[in-house]
Amino acid sequence: MESKIGREQALALLKEYNKEPFHILHALTVEAVMRSFAKNLGYAEEEEYWGITGLLHDIDFEMYPSEHCKKAPELLKKAGAGEDMIYSICSHGYGLCCDIEPKHQMEKVLFAADELTGLIGAAARMRPSKSVRDMELSSLKKKFKDKKFAAGCSRDIIKKGAEMLGWDLDKLMQDTLDAMRGSEQSVNEEAASLN
Repeated sequence: MESKIGREQALALLKEYNKEPFHILHALTVEAVMRSFAKNLGYAEEEEYWGITGLLHDIDFEMYPSEHCKKAPELLKKAGAGEDMIYSICSHGYGLCCDIEPKHQMEKVLFAADELTGLIGAAARMRPSKSVRDMELSSLKKKFKDKKFAAGCSRDIIKKGAEMLGWDLDKLMQDTLDAMRGSEQSVNEEAASLN
């Protein structure tokens, strides 16, 4: 699996189709989480691919919400992304907006972590610290069980992602929380510099 596009080009592409600070922050967060998982799961040589795929996973969401994961191939091809990356990016919408099934470990992580980073981010914004650094797994699990909290984050997708990976939900939550803790400051700084 290779990116065929570098990070600077991917970031410029992200900014071309995403103007909302929230969407850019989400993309940077998912990129950082994907890079962390790549290293921790033994795919360090694919870290760039995992990261860029995370960065661009919602490339078409802001401008083309009704065509999410359907418009992405056109935008990505035009930018020079390879077929592997296009498939990987589109697979995160499996069962929601497309029928492209996650097959590779990276695609399964993206499928699960995308929704979960949204839930964790929403939970962090409710904390006095506005941070994940002092968030415990038990607190996240309470937010997960509260269906009214961050209702747009599908608990079913998160559960299905954990199942695809063969992990229990606690492992997925803790590992994602750890990845977000480790990258929160750098992600926030980069997001602020792009606005």
